[in-house]
Amino acid sequence: MNNVLELLKAELPAALSTDPAALAACRLDKSGHESSTPPLAIVNATTIAEVQATMRIATATGTPVVVRGAGTGLAGGAIAGDGEIVLSTLGMTRILEVSEDDELAVVEPGIINADLNTALASTGLWFAPDPASRAISTVGGNIATNAGGLLCAKYGVTREAVLGLKIVLADGRLMTLGHRTVKGVTGLDLVGLLIGSEGTLGVIVEATVKLRRLPQGTPSTIGAYFSTVEDAARAASVISASGLRPAIMELLDPRAMTSIADYLGVTVRAESFLLVQTDGGGAEGEATAALAIIRSLGGDATLTTDPEEAARLMALRRSFHPAMESRGTVLIEDVCVPRSTLPAMFHAIDEIAARHGVTIATVAHAGDGNLHPNFVYEGAEVPEAVWAAAHEMFQTALRLGGTLTGEHGVGLLKKRWLRDELGDDQVDLQRDIKRVFDPSGILNPGKLFSEAPDTVRASALAE
Repeated sequence: MNNVLELLKAELPAALSTDPAALAACRLDKSGHESSTPPLAIVNATTIAEVQATMRIATATGTPVVVRGAGTGLAGGAIAGDGEIVLSTLGMTRILEVSEDDELAVVEPGIINADLNTALASTGLWFAPDPASRAISTVGGNIATNAGGLLCAKYGVTREAVLGLKIVLADGRLMTLGHRTVKGVTGLDLVGLLIGSEGTLGVIVEATVKLRRLPQGTPSTIGAYFSTVEDAARAASVISASGLRPAIMELLDPRAMTSIADYLGVTVRAESFLLVQTDGGGAEGEATAALAIIRSLGGDATLTTDPEEAARLMALRRSFHPAMESRGTVLIEDVCVPRSTLPAMFHAIDEIAARHGVTIATVAHAGDGNLHPNFVYEGAEVPEAVWAAAHEMFQTALRLGGTLTGEHGVGLLKKRWLRDELGDDQVDLQRDIKRVFDPSGILNPGKLFSEAPDTVRASALAE
């Protein structure tokens, strides 16, 4: 360990940090888990050369490396522990190019999602991926987890917005993947392989991303209450099946609404709430059609084009996670099912919560079938009843034709269930692919499909 630190100090004196507080911060992310010990050191890279130097030293000494951005992940994918180097790309924040003609930007991985769009505002272009954490999450982190968010049913997840990448391999080599063109099928799609790889294959140091023209017109927003969450989910499913594509379609169950009302100090009905927003030139017509569907299925709904009222409705949705954290310790889960099975999944969650005696409040990106059940409990350790309920919930999602994770990734939290979805052969194949990129297994060990032992424990994020 001393040899590693000496090499890092000699080659990267300005970038290296062993500050105890900074090391402690890298033991956890937003998942509620924490490594048992702090990492060895942090390299705060600001250039590709510093990333390459770090990886060359790590490979030469066999030292594990955890790549980290803002630390906002929800699956424990960027948690670091004993003997590991944290390679932070948070200082790589430059916008290297904006091409209005080609509708693309070239950026470094540490730029905050929302900051990129602020910088693009004067061009009339925007980067469409919209994770709920967009004000604090980095574009590099979005790519590493294939982040989604509120707008992805209409505009796509991060995968649909990435044309090319520059990555540094485990041995320090720099590779340029992908292209700047709309089309490109030369060889295997290594860009697609890196997106969602959670730092296990290489270090993203630059990204060429697609931009879109900002939608024109005034958005139309619907707030609708339903007596049951199944009815609200059915309305969302029918809206999608009708061919309408709202920019936002979010569903909150009654427990979520009660918590949000207490957190914000506002009065809302303790029922299921469906939030729908349309944008673009045909926004009002699409919203009127969605409103008719909602009312035909028993929803008590209103439509507004007033920006202040729309912001008030959106604030209810965006307050969900802080409202749940105010209730206790939260395990934030992430499953995705076909949109037609949303009512069945919501019904199953209620039954699972009752059967195991646990509290679950759920929000869903109803436009794409992605649910975020939040398990609320007391104390630092996740109770066995919560894990048992989560296990049953994962199995239900798979049985309905869904997936274990829609956007948060596998990280540490879900790797025990990986084979349930992928099967032995596919997990083994993915491990073989990792060995090609990372023969020594030093990139993010213990995460995703790695066989390294767990080194984390549950930690309270809120009391």
